[in-house]
Amino acid sequence: MKILVIGSGGREHALCWTIAISPLCDALYCAPGNAGIAEEAICVAIAATNIDGIVEFARSKEIDFVVVGPEDPLVAGLVDRLDAAGIKSFGPNAAAAALEGSKSFTKEFCQRHAIPTAAFQRFDSLEPALTYIRQQGAPIVIKADGLSAGKGVTVALSLAEAEAALVAALRDGAFGAAGSQVVIEEFMIGEEASFFALVDGSHTMPLVAAQDHKQVGDGDIGPNTGGMGAYSPAAVIDEAMTARVMKEIITPTVEGMAAEGNPFKGVLYAGLMITAKGPQLIEYNVRFGDPECQVLMARLKSDLVPALIACHDGQLAHVDLRWDDDAAICVVMATNGYPGSYPKGSPISGLENASQDQAVTVFHAGTLRGLDGQVTANGGRVLGVTARGGDIRLAQKIAYQAIDRIEWPGGFCRRDIGWRAIDRLG
Repeated sequence: MKILVIGSGGREHALCWTIAISPLCDALYCAPGNAGIAEEAICVAIAATNIDGIVEFARSKEIDFVVVGPEDPLVAGLVDRLDAAGIKSFGPNAAAAALEGSKSFTKEFCQRHAIPTAAFQRFDSLEPALTYIRQQGAPIVIKADGLSAGKGVTVALSLAEAEAALVAALRDGAFGAAGSQVVIEEFMIGEEASFFALVDGSHTMPLVAAQDHKQVGDGDIGPNTGGMGAYSPAAVIDEAMTARVMKEIITPTVEGMAAEGNPFKGVLYAGLMITAKGPQLIEYNVRFGDPECQVLMARLKSDLVPALIACHDGQLAHVDLRWDDDAAICVVMATNGYPGSYPKGSPISGLENASQDQAVTVFHAGTLRGLDGQVTANGGRVLGVTARGGDIRLAQKIAYQAIDRIEWPGGFCRRDIGWRAIDRLG
């Protein structure tokens, strides 16, 4: 098969790394890719949001299957266009991708189908929103309704912080059209986890769970990011909790989307809060998480490609996936200044030294490789140093040893990824 992966981040590198070893894959392309992906696939200079360009390339190369990594092209209808062109793909169509594309859509969907989630209100003008939060008090959660690369959420611990978030979104346009409407939610108390399930429109297959670290700083402090690290397994999602999540959240969602005429195909990523009452849905994503995808692919023992194809074909009931018992951890290395403004072009060395341990894989995200072979930073989140170990403590140790072999004065990372799981070990 000729397979095309869409995207340029660490998630897409992990997907290419996994797909490249499939016996079904005869040729692998990635649009647009990055310096690391270029070692696994033929990179083509087509932006992930250039839907016309992607469809034309897929036609010209007679691509058999397209795997869509990021959310933007999904929400914009790339899968719809590929379907119309007779090209199979992995991911939901635009109508089903609204589960991520609009937080208000998802909240109202949850109301219709009795899916447990935080109480909420949505607003598109500032003054009523300010009045509402003053009535509710803090802590409270402010979310831009649309796509904002994981940065449109403010967990406001004070009214002043909540007011500032509303002003930024609704008056100052900090998130553009994505923030022209906001969802204000109650603050939930519990432990967050990331839950993934493959879906073929009617059947579902839960994957192993993970937990990520969204805040930029050690101790889970500072502003939210796209993700500073992740690990798997997540002890908070044991066998009993998996059954509850499937029964109370995933299955009602899949059945509800089908009943409403928008059957979901692809990977459904539920951001959960495990509360004293049980699992509550924080939000849905309609693609693999980043950096959670990196740790899932590190633990996967099966060929991923048949499962992805089965999602498209409605044949998921006939596929099984096997997972390594080892733990995996991914530590994101980001450019100094992230998630605020940051420079591009700082040189990175020592990547070969970091990967000398077979338990380590360095997934690239925002990287470029010059004609002289020099890798430079070309984004905020730049590398995902991923390691496996017999338990999470060992995996963490191996990951940070690898990081310490990377020479990048222009970058930083958190030094406590996996702390919650390690605390559980005692």
